[in-house]
Amino acid sequence: MNIASLISALPGATAQGLIWGIMAIGVYITYKVLDIADLTVDGTMATGGAVCVMMMINGANLWVALICAVIAGAIAGLVTGLFHTAMGIPAILAGILTQLSLYSINLAIMGFKANQGINVTKYHLLVSARNVKHIAANNPIFVMVIVTALLIGFLYWFFGTELGAALRATGSNEKMARAQGINVNVGKIIGLMISNGIVALASALYAQYQGAVDVNMGRGGIVIGLAAVIISAVLFGKIFQNFALQLVGVSLGAVIYYIVIQFVLWLGLNTNLLKLLQALVVAVFLAIPYWKAKMTKGAKHA
Repeated sequence: MNIASLISALPGATAQGLIWGIMAIGVYITYKVLDIADLTVDGTMATGGAVCVMMMINGANLWVALICAVIAGAIAGLVTGLFHTAMGIPAILAGILTQLSLYSINLAIMGFKANQGINVTKYHLLVSARNVKHIAANNPIFVMVIVTALLIGFLYWFFGTELGAALRATGSNEKMARAQGINVNVGKIIGLMISNGIVALASALYAQYQGAVDVNMGRGGIVIGLAAVIISAVLFGKIFQNFALQLVGVSLGAVIYYIVIQFVLWLGLNTNLLKLLQALVVAVFLAIPYWKAKMTKGAKHA
């Protein structure tokens, strides 16, 4: 095992971690703020990339394509929200239904092809894996730090508004929020739209980064998102109390996750076992708070 190969792989792992950190922030909004387990993201994580890539291939401006990708993700969130609130379907099942539907929709967007490529030499891309080792303004790590900072700034402002506070109240105590005159169903729909719009943005950026979009690109994405949220809670939970810092922690959690995955792959793990590794990493970080509580309780009784 050559340590130089691990060091060489770290910039790529960091860039991917930052991109998936955007996705994890979207998961954080539903999982932590709204207290909803939303599985729509596994579908939305391909929808944003499909919309962005296909629009750019057909001559659309980069920024227009990104905005349309976000809108497409928000529409997916709207559908899940309506399934849940208007049709009474449990949130987790509503997300699964939308996710399944998105597989066919994503294929249709991509012209019924499983994948579509977009070349950095032919199109102006915001991020590209080709530049990850270049010390330049177009380095995806630098670009993603700026994008993440802007997104966190916007969300910090939004959740400080009356509407944002209503969404946080809905997730914190739905019955109390309803008693205060808050329309919790509308709040859930808006939250799901914001969350999936952010996930679609991550999808569009990831498709650009790897130079292609694949219909299975988002499969298992919820695991990575939850991993980032859980890693953040375990490592930074007591340090980052401010809402903005919590979002920063989620982004850092995704970066740490990808570095851990890269390290294990460097140790020689068969890449065919990657999904198993991802599940085990999440399981371990989920178990850490439980183990800590058990150890603390045991120490008190000793």
